[in-house]
Amino acid sequence: MLTLTCIPFLVSLVTFGIYFLLDEGNILTATKVFTSMSLFNILRLPLFDLPMVISAVVQTRISLNRLEDFLNTEELHPQNIETNYIGDHAIGFTNASFSWDKTGIPVLKNLNIKIPEGALVAVVGQVGSGKSSVLSAILGEMEKLTGVVQRKGSVAYVAQQAWIQNCILQENILFGSIMQKQFYEQVLEACALLPDLEQLPNGDQTEIGERGVNISGGQKHRVSLARAVYGGADIYLLDDPFAAVDVHVGKQLFEKVIGSSGILKNKTRILVTHNLTLLPQMDLIVVMESGRVAHMGTYQELLSKTRNLTNLLQAFSEREKAHALKRVSVINSRTILKDQILEQNDRPSLDQGKQFSMKKEKIPIGGMKFSIILKYLQAFGWLWVWLSVAAYLGQNLVGIGQNLWLSAWVKEAKHKNEFREWKQIRSNKLNIYGLLGLMQGLFVCSGAYILTRGSLAASRTLHTQLLDNVLHLPLRFFETNPIGQIINRFTKDMFIIDTRFHYYLRTWVNCTLDVIGTVLVIGGALPLFILGVIPLVFLYFTIQRYYVASSRQIRRLAGASRSPIISHFSETLSGVSTIRAFGHEQRFIQQNKEVVNENLVCFYNNVISNRWLSVRLEFLGNIMVFFAALLTVLAGNSIDSAIVGLSISYALNITQSLNFWVRKACEIETNAVSIERVCEYENMDKEAPWIMSKRPPSQWPDKGIVEFINYQARYRDDLGLALQDITFQTHGEEKIGIVGRTGAGKSTLSNCLFRIVERSGGKIIIDGIDISTIGLHDLRGKLNIIPQDPVLFSGTLQMNLDPLDKYSDSELWEVLELCHLKEFVQSLPKKLLYEITEGGENLSVGQRQLVCLARALLRKTKILILDEATASIDFETDNLVQTTIRKEFSDCTILTIAHRLHSIFDSDRVLVLDSGRITEFETPQNLIFQKGLFFEMLTEAGIPEDSVTK
Repeated sequence: MLTLTCIPFLVSLVTFGIYFLLDEGNILTATKVFTSMSLFNILRLPLFDLPMVISAVVQTRISLNRLEDFLNTEELHPQNIETNYIGDHAIGFTNASFSWDKTGIPVLKNLNIKIPEGALVAVVGQVGSGKSSVLSAILGEMEKLTGVVQRKGSVAYVAQQAWIQNCILQENILFGSIMQKQFYEQVLEACALLPDLEQLPNGDQTEIGERGVNISGGQKHRVSLARAVYGGADIYLLDDPFAAVDVHVGKQLFEKVIGSSGILKNKTRILVTHNLTLLPQMDLIVVMESGRVAHMGTYQELLSKTRNLTNLLQAFSEREKAHALKRVSVINSRTILKDQILEQNDRPSLDQGKQFSMKKEKIPIGGMKFSIILKYLQAFGWLWVWLSVAAYLGQNLVGIGQNLWLSAWVKEAKHKNEFREWKQIRSNKLNIYGLLGLMQGLFVCSGAYILTRGSLAASRTLHTQLLDNVLHLPLRFFETNPIGQIINRFTKDMFIIDTRFHYYLRTWVNCTLDVIGTVLVIGGALPLFILGVIPLVFLYFTIQRYYVASSRQIRRLAGASRSPIISHFSETLSGVSTIRAFGHEQRFIQQNKEVVNENLVCFYNNVISNRWLSVRLEFLGNIMVFFAALLTVLAGNSIDSAIVGLSISYALNITQSLNFWVRKACEIETNAVSIERVCEYENMDKEAPWIMSKRPPSQWPDKGIVEFINYQARYRDDLGLALQDITFQTHGEEKIGIVGRTGAGKSTLSNCLFRIVERSGGKIIIDGIDISTIGLHDLRGKLNIIPQDPVLFSGTLQMNLDPLDKYSDSELWEVLELCHLKEFVQSLPKKLLYEITEGGENLSVGQRQLVCLARALLRKTKILILDEATASIDFETDNLVQTTIRKEFSDCTILTIAHRLHSIFDSDRVLVLDSGRITEFETPQNLIFQKGLFFEMLTEAGIPEDSVTK
């Protein structure tokens, strides 16, 4: 920066020095000096921008290399699967082996499977055995290492974790297909969605939030299944579609969609399931084990030749005696409707869905408040602000001093014959000129250092504040705001603050001081110039105000239009397997083009407005130069030639300075939009403090007694109560089952324990402490939960188990063994240091669930909440996990939120919720004897009374 800024001065210094050395008689005249200075000053702007240009070139090169690496990455080969196969089976594997990448370990080995057209096939096996991988191989999502794979016909896919788009429900189901009203209604009825539509505020026109946040897990799976059914494919790949739905809903889905009398009865159906009671109705059963086909055949064939399967089926039958779908008639629609109506009292998803739809990004209008700039300056640090101003003021004053010194030198050169020691005087003047240049260089260097320190401090402070604000926002914010809006602030807006805003601020300060100095110099030589400048400055301000009003709003629109690009891209990535399975890649590419084009409209308008500004500023600048030259000519010989040269030289520079001054003033205001957006979250409602002055004892809770007293809760002030008059108390180390129909308030109860939903009345007391009186970190750090949807982060397996690095490796291996993951982790290339991809995508859903269990075992607390934690694992592993939980948490209070009733039969007491109220709270046996809601739910599920044992 120092070298580049001082190059014009250095060039002039060397030029004058060489000029004197060539001939001792050479003298500096006004014509020579100021013509040369005008030429040298042409270098100023290009050299000032040179560091930015070099940086941009380097960044472009890096970006191009990254794009090149991505574009050269080997893609999935369509020839992995023969899709044009014509034969007597729908799907065929012949000696086929697969991995997730060509250099990876084979995940599926030596598969030999032939699936006839129209067959109903079950794929079963333990967690991590390769069930879902078989479906991925059929879809072509895996690398084929050896063998042949054949597939005949189109495919529809239902993923294990339902993928929902941020659009209306109808569009989620149609998925780009043409509306066929009769068939559409038939699909809705078969997928048990009609009762949901009656409760949604706008029926199937209700907007579904990002990731389906405003509908329940079961509803997501049913929408995903309805999308597949409506697609009218030849082959249906269904990855455990019943895991998140209630028993009676699962029965209807099987009977009306998948089974022998369902809509898909003539289609080829591949069903991955843990529900072994479905196996008798299968045409073919494939048992997976360690990525291989362990057994394959009909139900009767497997029973006759596979002893382990027979034992497993018998054990499962004892646990879920009357669950066989063939022996239970489909529940009538009135009962389903009754279940669904109650859903309105749980989290806002049905009749309150309208209030919970995704919010469009607010675009501010009007001028930029000075408080926004003030926030940046405060983050910059007032000491650095004033030091920067002082450095740039010194730089400009010394620059003016250089030119005045040259002017005085030229005057004296006319009278050189009057000085005896002219050569010595000339040398001294050149030295002083050089010394002034050195001083200017020091000011430039100091200003650059101060600006860098201050801008780094500002970026760090604003980023920390943004992150802190986002982390303190309540859960409802993330449920109603697209993720693209948040990512946009952390990426593009912070990029502008990091790299651009301080540059525009520095340039504007420099230009302001330059313009003031220029006007003073020319005004001192030509006083009439001031009279001409005043109207021109007024015109400059008028143009600036006119331009900024448009440019600022265009920048705001550009910022807001960038969020949908990020959201759409994120949504597409999360559902890429489903999109490719349905063959809708081009449709999503077109949608991406549309949201990008919306953003480019703002970009091109911004470019056009810049050109509009340039034309007018250049015109006004030329008028100013003309006016200065005209005054000089009119003044005649009354002004010394040195002064004339100095004035014209400055007049030529003022055009550039004024253009830059107006442009950078506009850039400051338009780029301050990024600061405005980053600071936007500061004034939003936040969660309670993480840490409060009142801290619980370090051993709290030591008994595990949970007490709700007249507790009430709602998700928002304008919504109805989700929980009403909840009063109950657990004993220490008691095992409590929490049941209720869909929407009864089960999940809300656990949310209230963690204060994700705050109270509207009453209180919760844990071991004598009202949880509303302590900080959220103190509360949440003392509770443990194993959620229904497992959450893993990018990073190593060790980091996911122990993010705070509190436990030894031996302790980690111990919990992995308890969760039956030790053998699997030991088989991984880096064991505990194995890299988990985003969301744990390189693990099966069941394995993710077991990792969450291991994490809970590691940080064992006195209170554990289980939210249907074993829904995604097979029966055998489920038995082992339940045994582990009972043993390892035997001295803990366990609250089990049950969607499947059999999981709470061994509870000490069962809490029955209905419409956000407690209707029953007794032992399972007493509840059956009372023949209340719990007994009614057992009857509807087809579970006999004698199966409920302690």
